[in-house]
Amino acid sequence: MLTHKLPRQSLGFFPTPLHPLERLTEALGGPQLFIKRDDQTGLALGGNKTRKLEFILADALARGADTIVTAGAAQSNHCRQTAAAAAKLGLECHLLLGGRAPEQAHGNLLLDQLFGCHIHWTPGHRKGEDLNEVVRYLERAGRKLYVAPYGGSSDLGALAFVAALEELESQWPDQGGPFTHIVFASSSGGTHAGLMVGARLLELPTRIVGINIDKGAGGERPFADHIVDLAGQAAARLGHSQPFTSDDLILDDDYLGEGYGVVGDAEREAIGLLARTEGILLDPVYTGRAMAGLLGLVRAGAFKASDRVLFWHTGGAPALFAYGDQLGVGETPVL
Repeated sequence: MLTHKLPRQSLGFFPTPLHPLERLTEALGGPQLFIKRDDQTGLALGGNKTRKLEFILADALARGADTIVTAGAAQSNHCRQTAAAAAKLGLECHLLLGGRAPEQAHGNLLLDQLFGCHIHWTPGHRKGEDLNEVVRYLERAGRKLYVAPYGGSSDLGALAFVAALEELESQWPDQGGPFTHIVFASSSGGTHAGLMVGARLLELPTRIVGINIDKGAGGERPFADHIVDLAGQAAARLGHSQPFTSDDLILDDDYLGEGYGVVGDAEREAIGLLARTEGILLDPVYTGRAMAGLLGLVRAGAFKASDRVLFWHTGGAPALFAYGDQLGVGETPVL
């Protein structure tokens, strides 16, 4: 295995399930669709961040850390899984969450509180822009800190998805062979970069198709450049110096909607359609938007009838319970 020499702390249940989406395929009349269930990783109701945290927190423990600090949005899946992993490992956890504390906690935020982490609210910021202030405070208090990157998306976190592709490669013979495409939510870049590296090093005949779910803020570095650089750094950790370029990247920006965390008709349809056809739950921010992208690509004829398309479910369903007023669930429509 490409990553077998890297320290890894067991946190989840792997391999995650892989299976066909037979009723969704029939409903769309498109290529054969499959799903990789990283919503079933086990830690804190699951999610893809568990994979990254196995590598990131192994590094933290090796460095003698007793406190983990990270940041995200109020309904961050990464923060929820980091808080759970810290609890499992006996580490203190501090989360910087964007926005202001609500009157009542729902979804991921409720779970953060149950895991006993310390929450610091940062109005107007959700990507760790105020991290240094909290870090200085904790250092003065004598804590041995380890800062987990936003979304778990460092070169080390990206390597978790090189290992994930090796896992997938061992599973697909039972599902008829390799996939022509892998479609997933691309947000902080680590999953995307890791899949790119894994596909190249394993010489897979698979197109890695990220659905961009976040417009980002003005003045930020272009997201595409970030992914490409992260892929190069992750590959270098494995001893491969061949660089990645924008030509290696597939990042679809056509499904950004009204911006990060804003649920529109496309997300509502995608969440409802997968729930009614397959009994699988998506989240409003990431996988709902990524599935909306997959539906759009199928309907636009982006795939051949012979293609085998895998949707990588990165988790996030706990956030559904914080978005009930935006999901507009009513009478079940006729398919």
